[in-house]
Amino acid sequence: MRPSSSPYPLLPPPTCSSRLPPLRSFVGLRWSAPRVQVREQLNSVAGIGSGARGCHGRFRAPASSASQPCNRATIIRNDNSQNADFPRNYSKREKKPFPIPVVELRRRARQRMKQAEGKPKRSLPPPKNGLLVHRLIPEAYRVYNARILLINNLKRLMKVVPVKGCKYCSEIHVGYDGHPFRTCRGMSSDKRRGEHDWGSTLLEAVFLPVEAYHLEDRLGPRIPHDQRFAVPRIPALVELCIQAGVDLPEYPTKRRRKPIIKIGRTEFVDANEDDLPDPDPNERFSQPLLEELPDDEIIAPSSPEETTALAEETLEAWETLRKGALRLLKSYAVRVCGYCPEVHIGSSGHKARNCGAFKHQQRNGQHGWQAAVLDDLIPPRYVWHMPESGELQKELKNFYGQAPAIVEMCIQGGAEVPEKYKATMRLDVGIPSSLREAEMVV
Repeated sequence: MRPSSSPYPLLPPPTCSSRLPPLRSFVGLRWSAPRVQVREQLNSVAGIGSGARGCHGRFRAPASSASQPCNRATIIRNDNSQNADFPRNYSKREKKPFPIPVVELRRRARQRMKQAEGKPKRSLPPPKNGLLVHRLIPEAYRVYNARILLINNLKRLMKVVPVKGCKYCSEIHVGYDGHPFRTCRGMSSDKRRGEHDWGSTLLEAVFLPVEAYHLEDRLGPRIPHDQRFAVPRIPALVELCIQAGVDLPEYPTKRRRKPIIKIGRTEFVDANEDDLPDPDPNERFSQPLLEELPDDEIIAPSSPEETTALAEETLEAWETLRKGALRLLKSYAVRVCGYCPEVHIGSSGHKARNCGAFKHQQRNGQHGWQAAVLDDLIPPRYVWHMPESGELQKELKNFYGQAPAIVEMCIQGGAEVPEKYKATMRLDVGIPSSLREAEMVV
């Protein structure tokens, strides 16, 4: 072996079984000093020297060399983050993720089976046993009225807050002029280089209509493919409210007063209700239902104060609708296709083979049903938030935020910005005045 040319002798290896000192003992050493000083610092920390007790080269790290934790650290917690990413737009070739991963669902199922061993079988709770959840009946009426109120107010608000829509794609913008971003993917978009062709739009572009089949018996057999045109389709929120307890004469549904009797895994029979007295219509929960106004009866607000009050009422109806629908979703099953936006209100999806999404030929048009989330039932339709300057520049796209179209309309109408939407609107981000100023940002 070639001898080392360094003038400093190397440390001999330890000859006794002693552990090395922890790495945090050497954190304070600075290697920019001369090598002799560094070696002296190492010897003083590790306890190496000619006069050290014990065998030659033995490490003896002092107990006081361990770093002490800092008790003066400050932790700042905030439920609403300063800035948040925009909602992800999934590709048409990509399946929607499950709200709860399949691995977690299997783990919970195994845990339930393990806990149920040796115990008597419990009866099904409502609404799985065919009965209504009585505490959610008032909530269903509030959701139904909030939807009607939201539609009526949006029709009035759109007369003073303009909403533009692209003629070739489904993108919309809240403002007098459309945004300048070249994001159009519609017909002949390559000739226009992705530029939108803005025009007037309707209410359905802001508040997306999501329809579902109306079930006269929510525990009945699944809708076959041959009867897909015989079953009426109504708004999914209305169907959810009907199954939760709202009584509409034009959409009759079966109401059970006794739990069902299970005779198999998926088979059941209705209990005999002959011994029960006739239901008293006065004992049912009843609340006045709002009606949707026709377009010729819509009157625009006449003053800025009336516009502000209308915007605040619309925003309150939007929040009431989403919060109430979320409570109903936790008790009543709602299914959505993982490939297309088809929604079904019930424990299991229908059998209509009308899915036209990616690779539907391999599935023979059948839907890939999975548990739905709130955005599947009430799509928020995010749009660009207009800054205080009132102008969007395509070079500064990364500095702008987004908000749901209904929320953006209410904000431009004079309502205050809700705290939960400030993260995606990026209100705390400073917007440069020009592209040159944006390039100077570090």
